[in-house]
Amino acid sequence: MNSIVRVKQLDHAAGLPLPCYESAFAAGADICAALPDGPVELAPLQRAAVPTGLILAIPPTMEAQIRPRSGLALRHGLALVNAPGTIDADFRGEVKILLINLGSAPIIIEHGMRIAQMVFADVTKVSFSPAEQLDDTARGSGGFGSTGH
Repeated sequence: MNSIVRVKQLDHAAGLPLPCYESAFAAGADICAALPDGPVELAPLQRAAVPTGLILAIPPTMEAQIRPRSGLALRHGLALVNAPGTIDADFRGEVKILLINLGSAPIIIEHGMRIAQMVFADVTKVSFSPAEQLDDTARGSGGFGSTGH
């Protein structure tokens, strides 16, 4: 069963498509840049919060995760500063995509360009309990790379 996410489209996104899945089994819905005043150029290593013109009403048991689009990452080095970004169910501001150009050449972000994808996930809330001691494990306190390859 599909959940419903209500979307308010702001004036600067008029005429742009709502987020959409580009294939039958796509996990992420593509979202577009809403730049009616013209393109944004990102120089190498430059960051920008790119508006989408979207406000979401996410069901209270879910989150939206913003992820990069693999083709843009491969071809241009376009990535997200905080991948994946999280949109909480109680946020009602405009969704902005925190892009960074990790490529070696400037990239132009155009109005209507598909710049990221949005994946929805259930949220599990936990309770935290202070503990003086925790169970030992085979890994113990081994950190990055401690399990091998």
